[in-house]
Amino acid sequence: MPTSTLQPVLAAIDVGTNAVRLELARPDAEGSLETLHQERDPIRPGEGVFASGEMPRETADRLLSTLRRYAALCRRHKARVRAVATSAMRDARNREEIVRRVRDEAGLNLEVVSGKEEARLICLGVLHRKPAHTRSLLVDIGGGSTEVALATGERPDELWSLPLGSVRLTEMFDAAGKVTPKQLRLMRSYVEEQMRKAIPERLPNLPRVALGSSGTINAVVGFAASEGTGHASMRQLTQTVETLAEMTPERRRKRFDPRRADIIVAGATILERVAKHLGVESVTGVNRGLRDGLLVDLLYRQDTTREDHSLADAAVSMGRRLFFEEKHARQVAALALTLFDELASLHNLPLSCRPYLEVAALLHDVGNAVSYERHHKHTYYLIHNGDIPGLTDRERELVARVARYHQRSPPELNHSGMQGLSAAEARLVRKLATLLRVANALDSSHHQPVKELRAVNGRDTVALHFKARQPVDLELWTVERETALFRRVFNKRLTLHVGR
Repeated sequence: MPTSTLQPVLAAIDVGTNAVRLELARPDAEGSLETLHQERDPIRPGEGVFASGEMPRETADRLLSTLRRYAALCRRHKARVRAVATSAMRDARNREEIVRRVRDEAGLNLEVVSGKEEARLICLGVLHRKPAHTRSLLVDIGGGSTEVALATGERPDELWSLPLGSVRLTEMFDAAGKVTPKQLRLMRSYVEEQMRKAIPERLPNLPRVALGSSGTINAVVGFAASEGTGHASMRQLTQTVETLAEMTPERRRKRFDPRRADIIVAGATILERVAKHLGVESVTGVNRGLRDGLLVDLLYRQDTTREDHSLADAAVSMGRRLFFEEKHARQVAALALTLFDELASLHNLPLSCRPYLEVAALLHDVGNAVSYERHHKHTYYLIHNGDIPGLTDRERELVARVARYHQRSPPELNHSGMQGLSAAEARLVRKLATLLRVANALDSSHHQPVKELRAVNGRDTVALHFKARQPVDLELWTVERETALFRRVFNKRLTLHVGR
């Protein structure tokens, strides 16, 4: 195949609690991913973090050395990279310093993803190309956290992340060596307590078989399962926990990789209690996980023809938790996206920015949950600190800025709220916020009077033609107040034309 026709190489870097992993892959013509190279370095980035709350300097140095090598491989392949860190880094007080070092020394943008984003990516990796109506229950046990996802097709319906991991639990209960019956009882009780806090019991319509995607789960299931079956029943899981706990550390190290052997009792205990809480009959091990999800996510992000509603769904879920006015939010989002689509030749923003506008429009008023006064600033804070699976930290920051400028002070370059943005980011925020302000003005009454909107980009003007189902005097007056900003940002006059 000629080089010019090859798809770009995609690279996934996963900084976990037990190990750091790299996978390089290339999409083929059918959208499948062909693995080009894999590496795994068991440097234990999370060692000591859960006890001390900080990543030691020597551990950070080992991590930087590994990531510099991974970055060089990615550059050699001219790969598009997404690098994420999970539970251990989430818990580390010095994570900002480490992220900065990774950026400065390795040239990588390391995202410390939330537990829900981790669960979403795992879900995407394991369930990629699942039939659209297939229901799946997914469990992943990492070193510091356990992720659970309920999905239809490859799309998650519910995501949970719990502070239960094989390394974390081992350190908490000193379970690397001999495990007494009392220690095992305490571990089981602790896991049950965390499960009850996070996930309702007896969830309706759960699949009877759970998919287990981590190395820990595969090791436990492989030990527990009947020869060659690849899945373990609840009875087998319970027997496995007790057998592993009774083993001496030396026997466990003969059966498992030495580093896995130290944490296997805790991992098996988590899997058994999670499966029991969810009421499943068995667990099947699968060989896909977070890295696969990162690659699929990169693949989808470069496919501009693919329609994906999962990010909007996550925004709506957040809005409902904050008791937002859903009809108004959906109306503003629909109007904003119409403006974005029909004025593409005016704003000249890439299609990848469209989801930012949609999320900002859906969540622009969530600051009312704190206070109506200055709610635009509260909106910024809630989005900035929120958990919106599907957005990176930087993308969430940009969405928060766009939503913050839906009213009051305009997004002028010298305004304090625009500080910290690059020139390109500032242009993006100004343009998206201006479209959002017009869309919000078109539903000033919160009664959704506009039933149809067209935007025409003319030589000197942008004409908005809309049909209304009721009087729009308030909307017209509010839009008029945004015309000056529109002209400053887009260098065109905004005109309004109302029909019935």
